[in-house]
Amino acid sequence: MSIPATMHALQQTSLDGPQDMGLVNDAPVPSPGRGEVLIRVRAAGVNFADVSKAHGTFGNGPRAPYPAGFEGAGEIVVVGEGVTDRPVGTRVVGVGDGAFAEYMALPAAAAVPLPPGWTEAQALGLVVNHPTAVAGIKVLGGVTDGQTVLVHAAAGATGQAAVRVAKHYGATVIGATSAGKQEAALAAGADHVVDSRGDDIAAEVLRLTGGAGVDLVLESAGGATFEASLSVAKRVTGRVVVCGVAGGEAAITNWDLVYRHQVHLIGFNLGVLIQSAPHIFGDVMGALSTLVAAEVLPPGRPTAYDLVDGPKALAELEAGATIGKLALLP
Repeated sequence: MSIPATMHALQQTSLDGPQDMGLVNDAPVPSPGRGEVLIRVRAAGVNFADVSKAHGTFGNGPRAPYPAGFEGAGEIVVVGEGVTDRPVGTRVVGVGDGAFAEYMALPAAAAVPLPPGWTEAQALGLVVNHPTAVAGIKVLGGVTDGQTVLVHAAAGATGQAAVRVAKHYGATVIGATSAGKQEAALAAGADHVVDSRGDDIAAEVLRLTGGAGVDLVLESAGGATFEASLSVAKRVTGRVVVCGVAGGEAAITNWDLVYRHQVHLIGFNLGVLIQSAPHIFGDVMGALSTLVAAEVLPPGRPTAYDLVDGPKALAELEAGATIGKLALLP
């Protein structure tokens, strides 16, 4: 296969938001280094982390200008030195720099072969949203049969996966999402839904649980909602796994944990988990493989945008106007 020298790609030119992301028609095609592969991107995943990076609020995020996107799926077209187990022609999904482009380089060890019969677009989520859901609900969250789980952003890609995972392990699931998206959360398996933009989420969750609260919260909302998450977790035994800050930062003190919210508070970042606790990440991916094989987590059905419409997709995601996974098609 002939590899061009340049390609179409999206570049973030400032840290003022997705509106400053633009198409570059002559971006250089990357060369895979040792231990890397080059893929022809067929579908790229859009994640809230892309929004955070564009605003400069992502922890240790890139400095502008930078090649946008980090989740891509496609066919390996070149293998770098030392790569023996990912031959040319293998269809993979993985995380690297510059996924919003026609080509991207990936670490070979992190290039996950697509499940049989899945398209590249259907596989988006396997390396970001699904591992986050499995880790937050089971491996770190420790859900067990008969427990009750609150999932924020339950109509999003991670939220829908989390609902399915929690139901598989026998939990009763309350999904928090805006009124127009509640059917998506119910379709994923949620037993109850609450309005994430309602006046008092905590009161509604406590009503649904007869005042008992929940055993586990998958907390991605942040902002003012963070207080509600802490309030509804059961005293002493309740867990709150924090995996996102979509609604902004929220403060909690040691005084709060001693006198107001006696809960298990677990901070979670997928990249840090991979780097700092690879054995736990291995448990996550092992559980994920089992769930995919059992069709608990089926092929995705992302809403697709043309590459040039990437800024629009990010703006709609930031505004809370989307449901499920979003994909850019180079």
